[in-house]
Amino acid sequence: MPQQIRRVLVRSLDDIVIEHVPPPSPGDGELLVRSSVVGVCGSDIHAAAGHHPFIDLPYRPGHEAVGVVTATGGGVEGFAPGDRVVVEPNLHCGRCAPCRSGRYNICQDLKVFGCQTPGAMADLFTLPADRVHRVPDGLTDLQAALVEPLATPMHAVAKAGDLTGRTVAVLGAGPIGLLTLAAARHAGAARIVVTDLLEGKRHRALRLGADAAPPADAPDLTALAHAALGGPADVVFDCVAREQSMAQGTDLVAKGGHIVVVGVGTAGTTPVRLDLIQDREIRVEGSLMYTTEDYRGAMALIASGAVRATDVVTATYPLEEAARAFRASLDPEQVKVLVTVDGP
Repeated sequence: MPQQIRRVLVRSLDDIVIEHVPPPSPGDGELLVRSSVVGVCGSDIHAAAGHHPFIDLPYRPGHEAVGVVTATGGGVEGFAPGDRVVVEPNLHCGRCAPCRSGRYNICQDLKVFGCQTPGAMADLFTLPADRVHRVPDGLTDLQAALVEPLATPMHAVAKAGDLTGRTVAVLGAGPIGLLTLAAARHAGAARIVVTDLLEGKRHRALRLGADAAPPADAPDLTALAHAALGGPADVVFDCVAREQSMAQGTDLVAKGGHIVVVGVGTAGTTPVRLDLIQDREIRVEGSLMYTTEDYRGAMALIASGAVRATDVVTATYPLEEAARAFRASLDPEQVKVLVTVDGP
């Protein structure tokens, strides 16, 4: 074991440093994991900018993580040193009503590894053994790094119910929007429209299977989307979660349709057209994170080739250049930026 390890500390977007700290030791029920690949999430960028409603600065990031088990704590079964694992970062209590019902993603005392606790953007980290999944032998580390980001859309699509033969609008062609496109197509959606402000992102959505990708700021967006879908969307996935996107979703969705809010909104109030939601019997539902079932589905979808790392991963940086990775993630043309860890 090294005497010290490297760990990323985020104080702000302009103050991201490598701190050197003693290595952690696994407690009972925990694993000690050596990081291999860690993703920079949109939530990380919002947090670093001071805009995330649930992450306080400073924080130590790394919730999209792939690594290798190096040691096990007391009582751990089913894992051994050398196992490759992917982190499921929702740290739930296991006692509250949502946890007891299986919906531990909305635990009343939920904390997220790498958001409210020190994360995996480090040489080594510890985590309860029940918060990781073994990486299938057929998946590379880069593929495995997409499991956590894809699990969020898998959960959102499951919330929408059976999509077979239905029409879908996805608002936002960032990483979550593009992966929602893949998850919705896999779930049987007949036609999918993806919107975004940036032309490059719209082109990427078309390459990845969208039937149309109109500009999010088009004055006739509703007409363009309805024409591409053959009518209003049965389901809208709002991966932007702002006042404008919610207004667009309300206009785009069919009477009796479903809006699933996938993106993380800013703190405070967001005006919505309650008159239209009531009059059209529109169902608006939030979607938070994922459960084990969503992780299994994400791994299977990646293994099938329907989601390819080469389509999503647009940049990688070593751990020592984590600040550059965060800055690169600010570029709207980037999709998924990864940090690779070579070891202490």
